[in-house]
Amino acid sequence: MSTRPAEERTDDAELLSESEYRETLVELPPSAKLVAKVLEGEAPLSQGQLAEESLLPDRTVRYALNRLEDAGLVDSRYSFRDARKQVYFLRTA
Repeated sequence: MSTRPAEERTDDAELLSESEYRETLVELPPSAKLVAKVLEGEAPLSQGQLAEESLLPDRTVRYALNRLEDAGLVDSRYSFRDARKQVYFLRTA
């Protein structure tokens, strides 16, 4: 996952439109869709928070986040509350 501050990422990484986001998401597994849906409502969240909210096992959340990142739909940054953790958010406009 990317560890650059959010300001740097948005400058050089293009945000996806709603239609591009949906077209890309449709090809992903159900676990990735569920994690994306949770992030739509409550981002940014840590991996543990995502597991709690989605009721998915940690390993499944990790897999879903990797798939979402590979598809360019999710990004991360260090948490302001706990710099040891990363929080995840969607890259949609």
